[in-house]
Amino acid sequence: MLLVDGHNLLWRAAFGFPAAIMSRDKTRDLTAEFGFFALLRVAIRDELPAPPEVLVVFDGEHGTADRKDADASYKANRVRDEAALKPLRAIPHVQEALTLYGVQWIEIDTAEADDVIASLVATTRQQTPNRQVWIMSGDRDFYQLVGPRTRVLNTVMKRGKRHIGPDEVYERFGVTPAQWPDFCALKGDPADNIPGIKGVGLGTAAKLLAGDLVLEQILDSGRLTGARRATALATWEQVLGWRELIRMRADLPLEILPTGTSSAPLPRPAEVIEKLGLW
Repeated sequence: MLLVDGHNLLWRAAFGFPAAIMSRDKTRDLTAEFGFFALLRVAIRDELPAPPEVLVVFDGEHGTADRKDADASYKANRVRDEAALKPLRAIPHVQEALTLYGVQWIEIDTAEADDVIASLVATTRQQTPNRQVWIMSGDRDFYQLVGPRTRVLNTVMKRGKRHIGPDEVYERFGVTPAQWPDFCALKGDPADNIPGIKGVGLGTAAKLLAGDLVLEQILDSGRLTGARRATALATWEQVLGWRELIRMRADLPLEILPTGTSSAPLPRPAEVIEKLGLW
């Protein structure tokens, strides 16, 4: 099964595609729509061992509300200028095309895609524990979900490094997937506007968590000393709160569930645009 982080892929299509795709009259930029299906089609063809069941998950319009209620600075650094609206305006077209080609997509108004994907992973592990699940995204927060049958697929990375499982997470960062929210709370996560503890970077955060420690064990571990300990103590409640922002919910009620059947092959992206009547 392939779970696609829809907004993440649309953003990459809109701003990372090698060439702009314009309508025939040159009045409409179709790069986001075209690139979305091009990148997805190539990933399925080149990266997966068998044709998958594809579910595309989008952020709900009010998906960040709960986390922003807990911390008003959550994702407050996200720019919402005219350029940033480009992939968002493509969403209705992409969703229409997915429906036309029989690919399931999910958008829960009050949920972020992260939590929906986490809930789909949890459901799959419970109902079909031997099923291989791939999460297509460049968002490292999904590392907290990887396991023996769950991998992150990031096609932005070099070949040979695109499939991320528990071993790859530990080899690169020195923490386990279960420790990922604790790790990010310590070091910070600029993408979500989470500052972390001043003076604690990747290496220090990994050392503080060595031996499968969690945040609650660090203060008494003897590993935080001097100025870092003083800074941590002054912001500790915030650190614990940051971890909760990073943790994904895996208990959302889902109206759409995996069927267990492979999705139909996607056509060439030009055919998708033609079917939508956008050329």
